[in-house]
Formats: sequence, C-alpha cells, structure tokens
Amino acid sequence: MRIETLYRYPVKGLSPERLKRAALPAGGFFPGDRLFAIENGPSGFDAAEPVHQPKIKYLMLMRNESLARLKTRYDDASGHLVIHEGGQEVLRAATASDEGHAAITSFFSGFMPEELRGVPKLLTAPPTYRFTDSRSGFVSIINLASVADLEGRLGQPVDPLRFRGNLMVSGLAPWAENDLVDRELTGPGGLRLQVIKRIERCAATNVDPDTGARDMQIPKALMKNYGHVDCGIYCRILADGALVEGDSLAVADAPVELGIA
Repeated sequence: MRIETLYRYPVKGLSPERLKRAALPAGGFFPGDRLFAIENGPSGFDAAEPVHQPKIKYLMLMRNESLARLKTRYDDASGHLVIHEGGQEVLRAATASDEGHAAITSFFSGFMPEELRGVPKLLTAPPTYRFTDSRSGFVSIINLASVADLEGRLGQPVDPLRFRGNLMVSGLAPWAENDLVDRELTGPGGLRLQVIKRIERCAATNVDPDTGARDMQIPKALMKNYGHVDCGIYCRILADGALVEGDSLAVADAPVELGIA
C-alpha cells in the first residue's frame, strides 16, 4: 500500500497537521500526535500516574462539533499552540507556561460557554502516555479505497479527514484492511507495524472537518451498507522506521485475495 498523506493531531479533538515525514519509534507513539487534551471540567487525569480516560471527559468532535471551525497548529520548537478562526489568528499561547494555560482556558471559555461542564484546562501528556482513543494502538491507517466505496454508496463526497487517521493509504481493495488484524506491515528502514484492531466509528465522523456542520450519519451508513461501523485500523509499532509521502507498506506474507496493488 502507498502512503498518500501523513497527519498528526497534536491536541485531541482539534484540527490535523499534515506532515512531510514521521519517525515511528518501536513501542512508542505516532510523532506529535495527541500530545494534549482539553478537559471539559475535572477529568481525574493524573500526569504522574496516567490512566486511559473515556474521551467524553475531554472536548471532542463527537459532542463539540464547533471545534471543527478552529484551525490549529502546534509549534514543536516553541511549544506554542496557535488557533485560527475564520482566517484570523485568535490565540497564540505557550503550552508550557501558566500564562499560556490561562490564555487557553480563557479562549475556550469564551468560544463555547454553553458546551462546558466546568473549566476547560489544557492537559499535557507525560512521555509514556498519549490522549488516544485506543489504549494500545497508536498509529491509525485509513484506506482511501474504503472511503471512496462509502462515497459511492452515499452518492456524495466523504472527506477522509472525518476519520482522523495518521496514515492515508492507497493500493488496497476497499475494506481489505479489515482482514489485516493480527498481521504485520513492513516499511522502509526496517519499520514493522502490527495491526491490532479495526476502528469503530462514533458520531465524531458525522461532523464536516472544515465547517463543523453535523451533516452526515457515517456510523449509520456504515452499518446499513456493510453491517459494521468500522473504518480504519489501529497498529502498534514493533520496530523503528520513518515514513514520507509516497513510501510503501507491505503486508507480511499477504494472501492474494487481499487485493493489494
């Protein structure tokens, strides 16, 4: 399969950043992905002893579609979170400072007051943790052929970014990724990924990633057309490697019927 695009989501629930290159460490996380979350009132998260929390404790698209109106960028060098709305910069805050945290709280308190259950505070993941939906799969892959097949069933465009994946790939037959669970994928420089499970989709995919409009019923459409609500796969990183757009991943000992081009 061919890597068409690479994305990270530095802040859970906020917009993606397209990457030119991603270095994947064995046993680790997709670089720069889900480094932060914004708790919607007290979440119980303890950075000293991080325990996976339900995503409903944080601001997220499933319940807070207005977040899609914000275009965000995280600068690794400075640690600044930059937010644009309507083409204008509305926030630039240092994620490592008390002043920056206060500015972020103030912004979201004013941006979405009716959606808050408490003070919206920025949470920072310690090195051994990320704010991912999956407890163990830290690289997500979306098969563009599956999205295109869903488009054909619905008769309207479906933006692959609705599925908030790290790798967008071509070269697989539609829905062939569902048969890859427990298989290994190999890539450049010795990269090895293990597919651990399919990704069950929630109402977050109903939200247009550009406008924030809740304009589709993706889980319902998946169930109606395919008998499941899955789109994409989660992987764990078994061996180091780096990826750039245009690189290939191969399925170890892949049977012909998977339809791999």
